[in-house]
Formats: sequence, C-alpha cells, structure tokens
Amino acid sequence: MTTTPPLDDTEMLAPAIDTSVGQLPRFAAVIVGVAALCSGALVGVLFGSGIALQLVIAWAVFVIAYPGWSAAVENRRKSTDRLITCLVWTAFVLAMIPLVSLMVTVVAKGAPVITGEFLTTDMTGRALLGEGGGIVHAIMGTVMVTAIAALIAIPIGLLTAIWLVEYGAGSKLGSLITFLVDVMTGIPSIVAGLFALALFQVLLGDPLPRIGIGGGVALALLMVPTVVRSVEEMLKLVPNELREASYALGVPKWRTIVKVVLPTAVAGIVTGVTLSIARVAGETAPLLLILGTARSVNWNPFDGAVQTLPVFIYQSLSQTSNAKYGAIWEDRVWGAAFVLIVIVMVLNVIARVVGSVFAPKTK
Repeated sequence: MTTTPPLDDTEMLAPAIDTSVGQLPRFAAVIVGVAALCSGALVGVLFGSGIALQLVIAWAVFVIAYPGWSAAVENRRKSTDRLITCLVWTAFVLAMIPLVSLMVTVVAKGAPVITGEFLTTDMTGRALLGEGGGIVHAIMGTVMVTAIAALIAIPIGLLTAIWLVEYGAGSKLGSLITFLVDVMTGIPSIVAGLFALALFQVLLGDPLPRIGIGGGVALALLMVPTVVRSVEEMLKLVPNELREASYALGVPKWRTIVKVVLPTAVAGIVTGVTLSIARVAGETAPLLLILGTARSVNWNPFDGAVQTLPVFIYQSLSQTSNAKYGAIWEDRVWGAAFVLIVIVMVLNVIARVVGSVFAPKTK
C-alpha cells in the first residue's frame, strides 16, 4: 500500500498564486497624473474655466483613470488599493492646503515687520498715534497670563487624572467627574471669562476689574479639562503588568504611581500639557472681559490691565480702517500674529524634546 507524501507549504500555496496577473508600469501614476493635468488644462482652454475647476477635473480624471487602468491590467484587489490610496492622499492634501496657506500668508506678511524695535518697545506715547512702537507689552502679558494659567491648571488636571485612573476607576464619583470634565471641554471660552469677571467682582468689589490674575483663572478653566483628558488617556496606556510587578515587590501605591506610572507616560503627558498651553495662548474672548487693555508692560498680575498678543491683534484690527495709519496697524496685526505662531511652535518643539528625553528607554 502506497501513501501520498504530504504537500509542503510551497505546493499548498501554489494554486492560490495567479502568475498571469499583469503589473502597471513603474511610473504609471506619473503618466496618469500628467494626462489628468492635460485634461484639466484642455477643459480650461475650451471653456475658460479657472485654475480651481481645472484641478478638480484633473483630480477626477486621475481617480477614475488610475484605478481603472489597474483593474484592466492587474486585478480588482490592486485596483481597489490604488483607489483608496488616491482618496487618502486627497484627504491629506485637502487638510494641508489651509495649513500651508495660513503659514505662508502669516510668514510673508508678518516676517518683514519683525524688527528689534518692534520686539523691544511698547505702544505708549507717540507710538500709539502713528509709526513706531512694538509689542513687547503684549508678549510679556501673554507669557505672564499663560504661566499663571499653567500653574493653576496643570497640578489640578494632573492630580485629577491620576485619581480618575488609579483610584476612582469604575466608581460613581469617577464617572460623575469624567462627565463634568467632558462638559467643561465644550463650554465656550467667553463663559470662562464671564466666570472670572464675576469672581473678581465679588472678591474685589470692583464693578469692572482689570487684573492679570483674572485672565490666568479664565484660561485655567479652559486648560483643566484638556489636561485631565490628555493625561488620563496617557495613564491608561501604561500596561497594568508594570503596576502589578511593582505591587508584587511590596512598593506602595503612591510610590508606584510616582516611580513607575508617571515616568512611563511622561512623554504623552508633556505633549498633552503643552498642547493645552498652546490652545489657551491664543484665546481672546475671555481676556477681553477681564484683562482690559494696556499700552505698556505690566508685570504685576494683581493690579492693573494687562495686554496679550491675541487681544492686541483684535484691537489692532479695529484700527486698520484708519485712512492715515491703517497700513501701519495692519503691519502690526501680521507681526503680532507671526510672533504668536512662533511662540506656539516653540512650545511644541519643547514638548517633543522633553518627551523624547524623559520617555522610557526601550533598549
């Protein structure tokens, strides 16, 4: 009696491999892309359409022709893959267009305004009426108010997130706090300004207080839910095996959190906190209510009005209609916007550097 030897893996897979499937040329995407652009340009020449419509037509031709060619030469799977790839790249390009346009516009109009005088002087005296003057008071005000907000919001948000993950998980109180944090995330920023205004009206007895600490409190209200949610998600990503290993060695819970959980999640925590700071650094509505306006640097957060870059931009826009000095105020608007974007970018770079330095090593 003879037995048939079992098939090896190669022989078992051989019938599933279709060697007759073709392959598109290496530069097929480039060929179809050029043809699509020519089709869009031809429609523009024949019907006088604008560049936007020509690009839309070219995109439609590419999305139809490229997967169609693949379906004719290759197979349905590769054709579908190429179609989805086209749609993904389309979404990416659409998302990048406003971002790139914004950055190019701000840099093109704001960078030429940046001078030593613009960055080191304020708007007191003659500078307010015409040429000259700068935004140093707005820069310092932004730094001071944002720092106050961070000092208030980061400890509260960090400790709240630790309690929700490590102590209150699954409890009714934890669910209630999570619900309230989610509600706070969606409140309009001007409501935070109204709360700060009402609070300091009660504390100071001033019907219209103008005080830097009030702006810090308003921004802290906007920061806390963002910090809580971002830190909470980072702590949930820490494997429970690390906690259990620490507990098995007899390490108390608080020390496990400090020495194991937080160092493991520090990169994500720093990133989330920095993003929350960058978010509130550009807030305008709550600061208009409680900070007021100032033409010079005020380092005392407990006395007097304080100027910030977003408020300075808002107020400068109202002066651009001035027939004599409108162009000067417009330059100030773009210069201040450029500086604000640079500050936000620096914060993000710092977050990445700190996160990479303190992140746990994998090797």
